[in-house]
Amino acid sequence: MVAALSPSRASDFMSCPLLYRFRVIDKLPSPPTQATARGTLVHAVLERLFDLPATERTIEAAVDLVPQEWQRLADEEPAMLDLLAEHDGRTDEWFAGAATLLQTWFGLEDPTRLEPAERELYVETEIDGLVLRGYVDRLDVAPGGAMRVVDYKTGRSPSEHFEGKALFQMKFYALVLWRQRGVMPKRLQLVYLGNSEIVAYEPDEQDLLGTERKVKALWQAIERAATTGDWRPSPSRLCDWCDHRALCPAWGGTPPPLPVDAAERAVDPTVTGVVEVDD
Repeated sequence: MVAALSPSRASDFMSCPLLYRFRVIDKLPSPPTQATARGTLVHAVLERLFDLPATERTIEAAVDLVPQEWQRLADEEPAMLDLLAEHDGRTDEWFAGAATLLQTWFGLEDPTRLEPAERELYVETEIDGLVLRGYVDRLDVAPGGAMRVVDYKTGRSPSEHFEGKALFQMKFYALVLWRQRGVMPKRLQLVYLGNSEIVAYEPDEQDLLGTERKVKALWQAIERAATTGDWRPSPSRLCDWCDHRALCPAWGGTPPPLPVDAAERAVDPTVTGVVEVDD
């Protein structure tokens, strides 16, 4: 099978090789949290909102979409309903939180003046035998052909220390689009709803060639770790949010034994190429 890599798995390995192992080789689950579930819900509403005629894309219409999108998501993943246990199953506060994020978005962008070329766009390209794939939240294309890649984030904009991770994801998408369409995106735009901020970046050819080299080097490092079985942890402030900290030797834990087919699992494209919804 052709090797494949998503920005999610690439970010995992860059953050911590052991985290990559836990998710790809051991396939340890990461249960949905209120933050990720709310992010998924808001993403769904913002996608569906553009099904309406421009003049009907109001905040009221967006808020009206929240219950039906929540029901659809809960039908697809019943575990999401467990997140409401502490609210006795009530959705009023849950929906109000989503509505607040939507209100913030309306303060940053005007959907009546936007006509996205694509929403939740699957993109894929192959570079020297490695398939890169992902989902772009929104792709805007100007009459002259200039492309703007937009990604919604329901959290707060990161500090400079963590900003590189978000920009890597966007450059990853830009690289795939460039190789796929032969046109370099003009603007990469991160829309942070947690603190009402837009972070924009204009890539150039050297940026994306550098990203291409980085992705190739990452895959080589993953293949090397698969061969050696060396999945060492990389402790950082991100450990505070890791679902698998109790198993990490950096925190006194013991990882499960490596399975006999660990080397094959580590580069299995059905796992390494999986694209996750990013809040």
